[in-house]
Amino acid sequence: MTAPYTLQVVIDCAHPHVLADWWAQALRWDVEPQDEDFIRSMIAQGLATEEDTTTHRGALVWRSGVAITHPAGSQATGGAPRILFQEVPEPKSVKNRVHLDLRAGEPVSDAELERLLELGAQGVGAGSQGPHHWVVLADPEGNEFCLPVPAAP
Repeated sequence: MTAPYTLQVVIDCAHPHVLADWWAQALRWDVEPQDEDFIRSMIAQGLATEEDTTTHRGALVWRSGVAITHPAGSQATGGAPRILFQEVPEPKSVKNRVHLDLRAGEPVSDAELERLLELGAQGVGAGSQGPHHWVVLADPEGNEFCLPVPAAP
């Protein structure tokens, strides 16, 4: 019998390292470090090429992707998934079929919403279901996410 799966969420994007930095700041998570020595050894062994890499914030990194994780780790958070940002050539063209719901345990303050907007999130819409209310925002590459907010007065 196979053990239950774990999962990571993958977000297609044009600029994975820039978007991972944005999301890490927005969520207060950590960007996973990449091992420059390992990357260089993969190139030296012919298993990767220089074109597979780039430099981001002064470090050699894989061009195609980068991940962020909760600073407390998945076990401490009840299984918060790793989020991988993956480079794709095509731009986002339609509404996401899957999106992130940011959960804070309670509606967030106006200051928190303002912080995300100041980081570069764009307002897309709002919604409610029973006592639950949220705003729909988009990250700098247009990927939608929801944020719980208090009911409008």
